[in-house]
Amino acid sequence: MRHFPSSAELSRRQFIQLGSLGLTGGLSLGRLSEAVAGLPQTSKQQSVVMIYLPGGPTQFETFDPKPDAPSEIRGSFAATQSRVPGVHFCELLPELSTIADKFSVVRTLVGMENRHESFQCYTGRAGGRTEDGEPAGGWPSFGSIVSQLLGPGRGGMIPYVDAAPKMSYNPYNNNGSHLQGNPSWPGFTGYKHVPFALEGEVKSDLILNGIDLNRFNERRVLLETVKQNQSRFTAEGIDDFQDQAFQMLSSGRFAAAMDLEQEPQSVRDRYGKLQKTDPSFGGAPQSPQHLLLARRLVEAGVRCVSVAFGAWDWHANREGSIEYLSRKYLPVFDHSLAVFLQDLEERGLLEQTTVIVWGEFGRTPRINAKGGRDHWPGTQSVLLAGGGIQGGRVVGQTDRVGGVSLDRPVHVQEIFATLYQNLGINIATAQITDLSGRPRYLIDDDKQPIPELY
Repeated sequence: MRHFPSSAELSRRQFIQLGSLGLTGGLSLGRLSEAVAGLPQTSKQQSVVMIYLPGGPTQFETFDPKPDAPSEIRGSFAATQSRVPGVHFCELLPELSTIADKFSVVRTLVGMENRHESFQCYTGRAGGRTEDGEPAGGWPSFGSIVSQLLGPGRGGMIPYVDAAPKMSYNPYNNNGSHLQGNPSWPGFTGYKHVPFALEGEVKSDLILNGIDLNRFNERRVLLETVKQNQSRFTAEGIDDFQDQAFQMLSSGRFAAAMDLEQEPQSVRDRYGKLQKTDPSFGGAPQSPQHLLLARRLVEAGVRCVSVAFGAWDWHANREGSIEYLSRKYLPVFDHSLAVFLQDLEERGLLEQTTVIVWGEFGRTPRINAKGGRDHWPGTQSVLLAGGGIQGGRVVGQTDRVGGVSLDRPVHVQEIFATLYQNLGINIATAQITDLSGRPRYLIDDDKQPIPELY
């Protein structure tokens, strides 16, 4: 796996890679020019930070421990009482336990397939196979839909940014890759609504290589690169709007948001240092500094930010048993996420920023012969905070072995309905048009936002 940048390197190395002209923030140059021209913007806007946990995190060693179950189910760790009476988390999450009144947990998520694909988390649907019934072009990601419906963020800011690294296991990347079938990305919203990629590849044939912060302001280089790639994009008045687009991109505000060296050293230290994950997982490192970056991006006006954090495919066929992996990786997860949520609240950003933390499925109730847990799409735990979501709530209860819902299965489409509602999008009326000209609602089967969270 390629070297992942430290906090100092984040502001200097190849942190801006113009993945496509869609990466002028996922908005058309025409709309971007309108934003630069000064369309009215509210002083506050709602944003979403999606923290994707590649590989499928264990619910038992995190937010749904089963201390009274047999040892082969409960695992090696005790449950600890959180700040919320009657709510227990794994003992390896002491910092999150102390601020459990700041977030809520859905313990009974259903609707995910047994597939190692970030696509499920970014779209709320399965894709890539004939039986998935995808429309032409594929399902668009959540951020792409937000980009199309809401346009630029505050002050003309890029609406959708992917801050994940390039991961060696391709289906973990935010590029619509699947275990089987063709890529379903960028979906029928089109390339102008793909995320602006800060690192790694968004799509290999759309990368404009070699552009870093030092070269970013060399508009001639940028414009020449765009001209060389014009054939890849629709004729949407590109020549008319190049200047306005790059004036916005090089204005300094976006670049400043990515410059972590503008943060006091005490803040960077508070978040903590990067911990690499074993390359055999093909996932992301645990990089607290990227959570700090996410905070800076929503503070600057980005509507949607996605971040990949860690590597969670804990079968015990890589690196060690689930006991070993939990002891190594959960303390960094616990500290980093707790600091991120506290930082958002202290800056008055939590009420306007919805945070979701999840992976593509949960893990099996029974620990396998190697000492790990296998894939389990039957249920999983999801952390949700901010954006009007009340803290201290637990939605759903699993059975005594943590395998299925007892009382309140929460469908993945309910999660997405909640995210859209928090951004002010009316899911009852909002529609997007697919490539066949068919208008489509954002949510399937009339699913609604999760009422228990409000």
